Amino acid sequence: MSGSERIAAAFAAARADGRRAALMPYLMGGYPDLETSRRIGLAYAEAGAHLVELGVPFSDPLADGPVIQAAGSAALARGTRLVDVLAVGRSLAERLPVVLMCYANPIFVRGAERFVDALADAEISGLIVPDLPLEEAGDLLALCDRRGIALVPLIAPTTPEERLARIGAAARGFLYTVSVTGTTGERAGLDGTLAALLARAASHTRVPVAVGFGISEPAHAAAAASAGADGVIIGSRLVRAAGEAEDPVAAVAELVRAFSAALR
Repeated sequence: MSGSERIAAAFAAARADGRRAALMPYLMGGYPDLETSRRIGLAYAEAGAHLVELGVPFSDPLADGPVIQAAGSAALARGTRLVDVLAVGRSLAERLPVVLMCYANPIFVRGAERFVDALADAEISGLIVPDLPLEEAGDLLALCDRRGIALVPLIAPTTPEERLARIGAAARGFLYTVSVTGTTGERAGLDGTLAALLARAASHTRVPVAVGFGISEPAHAAAAASAGADGVIIGSRLVRAAGEAEDPVAAVAELVRAFSAALR
């Protein structure tokens, strides 16, 4: 089964399980430390996640808010490398699809072909590159298609219609819909225009539409599903819990169970 097929099966399983949307928690590889990050990912699977978004720590994460930036910096300070994150991903891939979130620089420093081969060897299902524009994605998309890895693009509320159509047509796995303008982070509530944004996104793609950025409470996840999201991505809230709790694994598991219940 290719990565795209595994992702499609996860969305289908969420629907079959009576969920209004697939639950897609984010994990920073190597945070609070490498082994704990692996255990957190396994806890996600046990608590009801359908996919995991696995972050590669990077020194200049332009799309990330302060919580995820700090987690990435801490992971880098501990010496976390891409090969370490992929080892975490391989372990998690035995339980559920893993979508790697990695900035463009680590990819092209290694060479895109070598990088994609490493993802395939680790059984990673998908790849998100937040700073890779559509116009520069063609070669990487071809490599990912060749190895059965879904290259997942992002759209924002400010994405023009014509550009949204081109991005949606090229989407693999799912279309990542950013709910707000700005970086990742917890917010008090969702924008009232989210339903219209999700409808626009769905009209231009054949893959599921997932929403992220700013979803920090179970009620937000339920609202996003009601607004039309096929998948809900939770990041900063879980990363913060992993950093603050005495028992990070138990803390994030409790949160994911609450998000999972909200999507029933």
